[in-house]
Formats: sequence, structure tokens, C-alpha cells
Amino acid sequence: MKLQNILKGLTAALGGNVHVCKECGHIEVHYNSCRNRHCPSCQGVNKAIWVDKRSQDILNAPYFHVVFTMPQELQPLIYQNQKLLYDLMYKASAQTLLELSRDKKYLGAQIGFFSLLHTWGQDLHFHPHIHTVVLAGGLTKDKKWRNSSKKFFIPVKVLAKKFRGKFLYYLKQYYRQDLLKFFKEAVQYQNPKAFQSLLNQCYTKDWYTYTKRTFSGPLAVVQYLGRYTHRIAISNNRIVSMDKDTVTIAVKNYKKGDKKGTITLKGVEFIRRFLMHILPKGFIKIRHYGLLAKVFFY
Repeated sequence: MKLQNILKGLTAALGGNVHVCKECGHIEVHYNSCRNRHCPSCQGVNKAIWVDKRSQDILNAPYFHVVFTMPQELQPLIYQNQKLLYDLMYKASAQTLLELSRDKKYLGAQIGFFSLLHTWGQDLHFHPHIHTVVLAGGLTKDKKWRNSSKKFFIPVKVLAKKFRGKFLYYLKQYYRQDLLKFFKEAVQYQNPKAFQSLLNQCYTKDWYTYTKRTFSGPLAVVQYLGRYTHRIAISNNRIVSMDKDTVTIAVKNYKKGDKKGTITLKGVEFIRRFLMHILPKGFIKIRHYGLLAKVFFY
């Protein structure tokens, strides 16, 4: 249904408006957009509106950008249980930040942050990860503000280890409660021994997490976040060329210093990869926690 809406956008299928010049009789037809949040044509205006509204909601303070990524071994399971395990990614990352920030060893204060999910890499393969924007400080128990250092106040390795433990703990609970679904290559994990082997493998891996200080002030943070909130798997300007059979897209290789290149995909494969990143119906993409918990959802 969502794909059908996107295909019908800016066509006669969704109606439109006809403008006629009274002097020369020139006619212009403007078709309605689909307004779908996954549509590359509809997000520019939505982003501008969102940035304008949210500018009043953000505290005037420095912020950090924190990213939590999932190991490749769990990607099939997450894709087959999107709503449940996307929610778990938010839950595990939020609990990680809230618990560690309250520890006096790191900050000893309640922080505020908002998180959003992305599910793609540059080549449109499935790559779920959480972007989090975190206040550079928080409120202590006696309601006093405590600034963090210029570096993020929780070591990355501690952050990643805590997040790994949280996610896998709850994943085990979901398995015992028979909440997980298994298809294709993940069917093997219906066997408890195979599932435990998967968990053991994930426990031994270092989960990739990184932080950086990116901005200061409410307008800067909202403008920066706006690039992420309304970003979809691929925008029109990354499509280099297309013909009857293939689509060529621009990509960056982050492991090689953002080196630019292109990849060419069969049309069907391009569509398949794009559809992997359409979120479940009604899914809340931006979620707010701690001191920022009363900011509006999107």
C-alpha cells in the first residue's frame, strides 16, 4: 500500500489543482503528492516544517551524536521481527544511556536525548542502527546542572558492552516467551541450541558504537537532526542513471574516507532493497527520553 501511494504521488491518481491564467489562458496542472514519509519527493517540505516547529522545543546546550549499530549475525532476525526488535533497539540503547549517565563514575546526572532508527547502508542493504542526540550534561539528584567534558562522558567500549548486554538479555526473554518469528535462513534458530549458539557468537563480538560532538545550540541541533529525521533509504539525487533494466546509484565508502563511487543494480533488485526500509505501519521513528521526554514525536 505504501509503495502504491508513492507510485501515485504527483500523478493524476491522487488528484491535483488546475491553474489558468486569466489573461492568456495558459493552463498548469499541479498534482498532489503522496505525503508518505518514505517518498523521496515529499520529504524536503516536511523537513523544513519539522525543523521550524522543533526549534522551540530544544534546550539551548551542546549535544553529542551517538550511534548504536547491530552485528551482522542478528540482521536476518531483526528484519523478520521488525516492530518487536526495532522497539528493542530503542529500549536497549535508551536504558544503556540512562543507566550509565546516572553512574557517578561517568556523569552522575539525568540526561536527555532523542533517538531515531535508520535501517540502510549506502548500498541499500539492510543495516539497522540507532542515531541518538544526547545533551552534554544533565540534572543531578539535587536538581543542579552538571556539564559533561568536551569528550563524551561514557567510554565507547563501556557503551557498546552495556548495549550488547541489554539487547541480548531481552532477546533471550522474547525467545522464551515465543515472541520471535523465524523464516528462511533464520529457521534454524527455532532450535534452542542453535539460538544459544547465535547468542554466544554475538556476545563474543565487539558491537560497533561511536560518538562525536556535533553542534551547539537548539537551531544547530534541529537542523542537523533534520537531515536524519526525514532521510529515506535513497534520495533522487543519488540516482545517477537508469535504463529499462538497471539503476546506477552513487555511494560512499565510509571505511575508505568517504570515497565516492557508483554501483549498478538490476531494477528489481533496486526496488527490493528500497522496500526493505519501509517502516511498519504506525511506527514512531523519533523517540524522546529523560529531560527531553516531553518533546513531540514524529
